[in-house]
Amino acid sequence: MQVSGDAWQGERRVDESVVNAVLTASRTLVAVATRSLGPAAEETTIAQYRALVVLASRGPQRLVDLAGALDVMPSTAGRMCERLVRKGLIRRHRARADRRAVRVSITPAGRLVVDQATGRRRELLGDILARLPAAQQVAVADALRAFAAAAGEIPDSQWPAASPDPPVPALAGTRRDHAGAGA
Repeated sequence: MQVSGDAWQGERRVDESVVNAVLTASRTLVAVATRSLGPAAEETTIAQYRALVVLASRGPQRLVDLAGALDVMPSTAGRMCERLVRKGLIRRHRARADRRAVRVSITPAGRLVVDQATGRRRELLGDILARLPAAQQVAVADALRAFAAAAGEIPDSQWPAASPDPPVPALAGTRRDHAGAGA
């Protein structure tokens, strides 16, 4: 809904020029994200990479919780996870507390994909930010911290340490999680 140049978001008015500015910047950020995957882009989609980031930043997740974090249906998350298991980037296992639920966690190889892409992304973003005066760099950082917090993103400094999960009985890559989808 548009009202005299403003958009309504819930109960708050959002100036359409602000939305347009963020939309424009988001295209640049998507391009940086795509380029940052480097060689992994041949094997990993942006959606799969996002799943890896969620697992790296939040730790092991029930499949249904990962689906919620990615804003996809559990069946979609399940298919994505099957592909990532085949690539060796995540592992599936039964939850210890509820053997019906399937949990997924990032493997060291998956964490390496995330860490390498993050390193490349830092370089690419640094190159862009270097074109701005120092005061604008600080203003951009402040605005993006607030934006990320509003979106529920977890800062890198708060991610769990990269370490392999304790051994847990693995699931065969072909098994489907029917019971865990509603858990």
